[in-house]
Amino acid sequence: MAATRRKPAKRKTAGKPAARRRTSKAKRKEGADWTMRIMVVLAIVAAVSVVLYYSCDRQIHDAIAETAVKAKREYRQDTDVPPYPVPQYADMEIPQWEPTATSQLIEHTGYTVSYNGATKTPDWVAYELTREETRGREKRSNRFIPDPACRYACATDADYYRSGYDKGHMAPAGDMKWGRQVMRESFYYTNIAPQAPKLNRGVWKTLEESIRKWAVRDSAIVVVCGTITGKTAKKIGPGRVAVPRAYYKVITAPYIREPRAIGFIFPNENRSGRLENYAVPVDSIERITGMDFFTPYPDSIEERIEQSNDYEAWL
Repeated sequence: MAATRRKPAKRKTAGKPAARRRTSKAKRKEGADWTMRIMVVLAIVAAVSVVLYYSCDRQIHDAIAETAVKAKREYRQDTDVPPYPVPQYADMEIPQWEPTATSQLIEHTGYTVSYNGATKTPDWVAYELTREETRGREKRSNRFIPDPACRYACATDADYYRSGYDKGHMAPAGDMKWGRQVMRESFYYTNIAPQAPKLNRGVWKTLEESIRKWAVRDSAIVVVCGTITGKTAKKIGPGRVAVPRAYYKVITAPYIREPRAIGFIFPNENRSGRLENYAVPVDSIERITGMDFFTPYPDSIEERIEQSNDYEAWL
């Protein structure tokens, strides 16, 4: 009898595919869970963004509008191209005058001075103050020194010691903050004259502050100031420094559409008052000093503006 063949035993593999199927389902379920979580988070972020957008829309709009207005304002202040033709004047600040035998013309970085070696005070000081220069940050030095360019003897601290007079700046330190050298030069004794304390710290200072505001508004201001000293002037100190009986300032705004000018005369006394009370036409100061101011202007403009003392036009 023939032997019966046995069929080879089958390997037990039935459980493996089931295991693989369970693993794949778990992974798919886990991936689906993470996808759902991400979608939920994105939905929340989107919802919050929408709420913030609509709740802050007004504030954002106002902030943008305010920024735009500020930018326009700063542009108008900073631009060097006004919406009208700007004339060009050379040496507008330098007056025409007859120097004395003891006068010396000295040009510094920030101002020009005609110094009088006989009185030991400036005859006049002239400078232009621009809008950009008013933004300087140089600190006041407060150290009064002789002018190294002066060939005459200058006043000293001893001349002012217990004199009853302040060391009055012609070109003020407040207009010379745009550089260290110009600040130093403003304390040269060629830029200083004896001033009554109440004048120096009162209406004279008020005019200095006003000029800085006008320079910002009108892009530049030209200033000429000086002393009015009689032949029998009072003297102070061992150096015999002459005390002026009055001071003057003439001012013009040459780069605006309608140029204007005004003058001021201040008795060198301890009295105060409103600034407009000291305003006079420029041509009246020309008659007193014998000087001719702002000659680069065409005659038609110079004659018109030098006859006016309309202080309100400067406000």
